[in-house]
Amino acid sequence: MDRPEEWRVSRRGMLVGSSATAAAMSLKKADARRPLPQPPAAMVEVALSVNGTLRRFTTDTRTTLLDALREELKLTGTKKGCDHGQCGACTVLVDGVRINSCLTLAVMHDGDEVTTIEGLGTPDQLHPMQRAFVRHDGYQCGYCTPGQICSAVAVLDEIAAGVPSHVANDLSAKPQLSNAELRERMSGNICRCGAYSNIAEAITEVAEAKG
Repeated sequence: MDRPEEWRVSRRGMLVGSSATAAAMSLKKADARRPLPQPPAAMVEVALSVNGTLRRFTTDTRTTLLDALREELKLTGTKKGCDHGQCGACTVLVDGVRINSCLTLAVMHDGDEVTTIEGLGTPDQLHPMQRAFVRHDGYQCGYCTPGQICSAVAVLDEIAAGVPSHVANDLSAKPQLSNAELRERMSGNICRCGAYSNIAEAITEVAEAKG
C-alpha cells in the first residue's frame, strides 16, 4: 500500500533529524551538569559560651555547630565522623544536654553554653571520665573518644536526673546503671575498634565512684 506523500521520509532527512535530536540531548545533559547559581551567603554574628569562655564570630547561617567549633573557633577535639548524625563522634554538651553537633546549626545556639572535650579536662588535669577511659583502654584509635566521653558524662547526668530510656520497664522509677541501660544510652556512639566493653567498664567505674 502506498504511503501518503507527507509520510515519506528520505534517508537523508532521517539522518538530519537524528543528528538534531542527539545535539539537543547533549545540550540538555550539559545544562544538567552546570551548577545552579547559588544565592549569596547570609552572614550572622553568633555568640556562644564555649567551655566557659564567651566566643563571638560571624558565620554563614548554614554553618553547623560542628563546623563552627572546628573551623571558626579552632576547637578540633570534636570530630567529624559520618556528618549525618549516625556515629556520635561529634557529640558535645549544649546547656548540659548531649547533642550531635553535625545536625544542628550554630545560629540556633546563639547564647547557649557549649562544652566540648576540651572543656571537660586538660592533659594535666583530666576529667574523671577521661582518666577512666585511659585506665580501661577505652579509647583505642581515639577518633570516636571525644564524643564517647561527652556522651558518657551526659549519660550519668541523665540517670541521676531520672530520665528514662528505651529499656526502662517502669518510666516512673529511677533508672539504675545496669548493663542494658548503659548500652542503650551509649548506642548512638559508634566505636569501629570495638572497645565497647572497655568503655562500659570506664563509665561504670566513674558511676560507682560518684556513688
